[in-house]
Amino acid sequence: MCSRVCKNCGGTDIDVDQARGDAVCMGCGSVLEDNVIVSEVQFMETGGGGSSAVGQFVAGDASGRNPTFGEGFYTGVGRESRAQTLQNGRRQINTLGHQLQLNQHCLDTAFNFYKMAVCKHLTRGRRVAHVVAACLYLVCRTEGTPHMLLDLSDLLQVNVYVLGRTFLILARELCINAPAIGTYHLPPILPVFLL
Repeated sequence: MCSRVCKNCGGTDIDVDQARGDAVCMGCGSVLEDNVIVSEVQFMETGGGGSSAVGQFVAGDASGRNPTFGEGFYTGVGRESRAQTLQNGRRQINTLGHQLQLNQHCLDTAFNFYKMAVCKHLTRGRRVAHVVAACLYLVCRTEGTPHMLLDLSDLLQVNVYVLGRTFLILARELCINAPAIGTYHLPPILPVFLL
C-alpha cells in the first residue's frame, strides 16, 4: 500500500512490489511504474569480512555518469584483494616449505620476499605457485640450505626452466643477491690398479 493516486481511475489503493520493481493500481489494474529503481544503497558482507555494494550505480540525473563517493570509497576493494593474495601466498609457502622441511625462519623470510613481490606487482601475469617456489628458492640460496630448484620443480610438477626464469626475475627486481650454489669438495678419484 502506498499514498499514491492512480492516473487512470483516481484510486489510492496501489500495490508497490519492490522485488518485481513495479507499482500497480488495485482498483483498475493499471501498471503505474515499471522497473522501479531503488534509491537506497545496500551492502553485502564478503567472505573476507569486508563489505561491497549490491547492484549497479545509476546516476540520478540520467546523465549516464556513475556517482562518486570520494577518493576513499573504493580503496577497501584493493586492500581486500591484496590481503587475500597474501593469505593465499602464506598458505602455499607453508605447504611447500613443510614438504621441503624448512624451518619457520625460512618460511617467514620467504613470505617477506613474497610480500615484496606483491608490492612491486611481480605476481601479475605469473602463477602464484611459481612465485612462491621462487621465493622459497631465494631463501634456500640466501640461507645456504641444500635444496635445489629441481626439488621445487619436482614438487610442483613444473618445468625447472619456468621456475628458474621466475627466480631470476624476482632476484633481480627485489635486488636480492642470491649466492651461487656451494661447491662440495669431493675426494679425488683414486686410480684403481688391477693386479
